[in-house]
Amino acid sequence: MLSYDQPIVQARPDDRQASPRDPKGFSVLELTRLLWRQRIAIAMAALICACAAIAIGKSLTPKYSATAQLYVDPRELQLVDRELTPRTQDLSGLAMVVESQARLITSNSVLLRAIQDTHLDKDPEFGGESRSVLASLLALFGLDFRSAAEAKLGETAALEILSRHINVKKTDRSFIVDVEVWSHDPAKAAMLANAISSAYLAESKKSQATAARRATTDLSGRLKELQERLRNSENALATYKAQNNFVGSQDTAISDQQLSSSNQRLAAAHALTLDAQARYDQIESSRRAATDAGAIPEALQSPTIANLRAQYAEARKRYAELTGELGPRHPSLRQMEKQVDDLRRTINEEVERFAQSARNDLTRARDYEASLGKALDAQKRQSVQLSQASVRLRELERDVDANRDVYQSFLKRSRETEEQETLNTSSARIIGEATVPRRRSFPPAMSVIAMIGFTLGALAASAWVVATDRLSPDTGEPQPASSDKKAPAPSKPAPEARSRPQPALAAVEKPVIARLQESDVMRTLGGILRTGGIPDLTRVGWPTLRAAVPLMGFLNAMREMRAAVSRRSPGNTMPVIAVIGAGAGEDRDIAALNVALAAARDGARVLMIDADPAAHGLSDRVSGLGTSEPSRLGWLSIGSKASRAIKTTNGISILPAIREPGAKASEAICKAIAQARSAGGYDLVILDGPAMAWAAPDRKPIDVADGLIAILPVNLDINDSMEDVIAALGGAERKLVGVVLNELAPAAVKRQRGRQYA
Repeated sequence: MLSYDQPIVQARPDDRQASPRDPKGFSVLELTRLLWRQRIAIAMAALICACAAIAIGKSLTPKYSATAQLYVDPRELQLVDRELTPRTQDLSGLAMVVESQARLITSNSVLLRAIQDTHLDKDPEFGGESRSVLASLLALFGLDFRSAAEAKLGETAALEILSRHINVKKTDRSFIVDVEVWSHDPAKAAMLANAISSAYLAESKKSQATAARRATTDLSGRLKELQERLRNSENALATYKAQNNFVGSQDTAISDQQLSSSNQRLAAAHALTLDAQARYDQIESSRRAATDAGAIPEALQSPTIANLRAQYAEARKRYAELTGELGPRHPSLRQMEKQVDDLRRTINEEVERFAQSARNDLTRARDYEASLGKALDAQKRQSVQLSQASVRLRELERDVDANRDVYQSFLKRSRETEEQETLNTSSARIIGEATVPRRRSFPPAMSVIAMIGFTLGALAASAWVVATDRLSPDTGEPQPASSDKKAPAPSKPAPEARSRPQPALAAVEKPVIARLQESDVMRTLGGILRTGGIPDLTRVGWPTLRAAVPLMGFLNAMREMRAAVSRRSPGNTMPVIAVIGAGAGEDRDIAALNVALAAARDGARVLMIDADPAAHGLSDRVSGLGTSEPSRLGWLSIGSKASRAIKTTNGISILPAIREPGAKASEAICKAIAQARSAGGYDLVILDGPAMAWAAPDRKPIDVADGLIAILPVNLDINDSMEDVIAALGGAERKLVGVVLNELAPAAVKRQRGRQYA
């Protein structure tokens, strides 16, 4: 973040100092010599450790791992229209389903099925007892003399051991699940991996069939009750229709439709009455008040009154001219006065006709509303009489419809779930069966074990040698007596080192902070600029600086910023200021215009260039409203087809933007700056933009500018906006001479311009 209470200091790379080192240091050469002297002992210890590691590796029981791959797709097959459980298509939801299925592989139900299929409870590796030869022969014929309790305990023990031998891993961002099983027998490891995968698929199919069977049973149990309820409701409806003569009749439909239509017409008539009353009240209030009677909307839309008002304005103008030229009793003046009175009376008579017309409309609307109200009251009484007889009928019909819908939905869903019992909608499958591993997974190869033992032995022996050498009493260095030896004198620096100048830090001037407040500006109507002639920038509809306020704080801050830019511009070259900033483009355009007005108020001849080819808000505001500059600098323009500089009454010339963003627009802006500098007709050039964030071609105007002014709207976070500006500037941060805090109301909402009258 840019600090405004201290100057910006740009440190050079050669000024950075290294962190202080430990004064005692560490003698690597001495350590190397010590280890080299004991190389034979270290090598012998490393060889002994390598041999011990090989012996330990040989004594370990080898383990073999086999892996089977499953494709678990949560998007099941679409075999029926509706499923028992909802299917999700969200990526995070699909990932959670796959992880849940991966945990399901290690569940007790899947592992118990695999144990029963492979008879793993009889394997000694998994807790089974070794049998005699006779028991093994009888087991081949399916004869097992173990009790049920013993068999249950054997399965429990095998389940506990198998859960430690299995490892399920899910590949990231995929539906692939790896089932890894290890065993002391490589063939057994592959067999168990394939058996667990098959058991998972079988258990998944069984769970789907069980869920469908349970749903079918629950739905079928409710069908008889729903059927009986539907039959009773239909009988009650038929009996009521026969008793009240409603068979095949719909008496209330037409009356309800007529009542709704009459109600809508009454509401429309009431709205017309209110509109006529409001129009009549407005005309009467305008007539009673001592205001202009022709200011009502009807009078403004009348071409007759518009013509009379034009004649009235022309007569008043002529009367004012004759008053200054002739005496009060001159016949021409008296005749012109009478003509003005006649025109005023004629306008009032026309307004009176509008009032009479509004009075007639109000009377007619009231009569029409009253007639509709009487008709609606009669229809209401008739509708109430008909509705009382059909209340019970509609209640019975709703009961029948509800019972029929529930019964049909239960019947259809029961048939669907009954068919789902025999369907397998799961899309999980085995994509890679486990094969018999040829290499063991543990322990590693003997060469790796020997290398590890050799390395650890060498490190341990080296540490022992170093510790013995450091801790022995005869290795300590004798401390010299302070009375016998003097401390060495500090070394003097070399002559060339004393004469070499130290690099100085390049300091940047502290940017000036200015505040553009509502009290500093005035707001005018934008339509006044379109009257022709030389345009006035204070009449463009944007808030501009107030006139005749010389001690304004914003003006003083602008003077300091221009002075800083003048000091930075080389020689007598005309300075160039680029106005940049965060937020909406129109807010920056308004602030840039006020910066130019502040310079023009001090007597400077300013050239404003719209350097925002994307938004070109300043060009849209002033283009086509005035005449091009006719002086000797009238040739100054951006591009070959763009309009030339527009001269204003405020001492500011505006050069519109080229409507082609990119490198072409930047080159045209730089060319226009060079033309203005060579012509010498201006004292200052102000660039409005370019807008953030800048591409490589957009930075050319910033590189040409001598100073930068950042516009920060207060409706945004000031610190974040300033950090964004500094980060976007990069090396051009040193050109920042000022910051303007724009406290004006945001210009995001565009006001619609209405008609303007003299």
